[in-house]
Amino acid sequence: MTGRDRELKWQPYVWREPRPAKPGEVEALEQAWGVSLPETYKKLVASFQGMTPVPNIFNIGSKSENVFSELLTVTLDEERAGYFALRVYEVLKPHIPSGIFPFGSTPGGERLCFDYRADPSRPQIVLASVECDLYPVAASFEGFLAGLHD
Repeated sequence: MTGRDRELKWQPYVWREPRPAKPGEVEALEQAWGVSLPETYKKLVASFQGMTPVPNIFNIGSKSENVFSELLTVTLDEERAGYFALRVYEVLKPHIPSGIFPFGSTPGGERLCFDYRADPSRPQIVLASVECDLYPVAASFEGFLAGLHD
């Protein structure tokens, strides 16, 4: 997976060491949300959940940037439950439209989300601000990854 034709590196963030997902955890997330997650995301989160990418800066439109601080986890760790995708979704759910599902966070507490509203088979990527306003980021998860930069 590349960020502008560079290999993305993943560094520990939530835990001190990488914690690959257990068999069935990614599928359980899909079942809970009732969506088919992008294959690229499923492979990444299975290996790099709770980690931060390098490079990790992404664009929001043409005039703003933000930082992708961590890939939310699919494994529940009660001591780190604030990073668990299902818990994050339960907190956001009453404040965002149906069809929006979080996969990552920024240092300011915003959430990077899949947006299935336009196309249930190919979600766009949006940023949910702390006020739960939505800002378009990328047309696809692969496009989001390709746009990560220093």
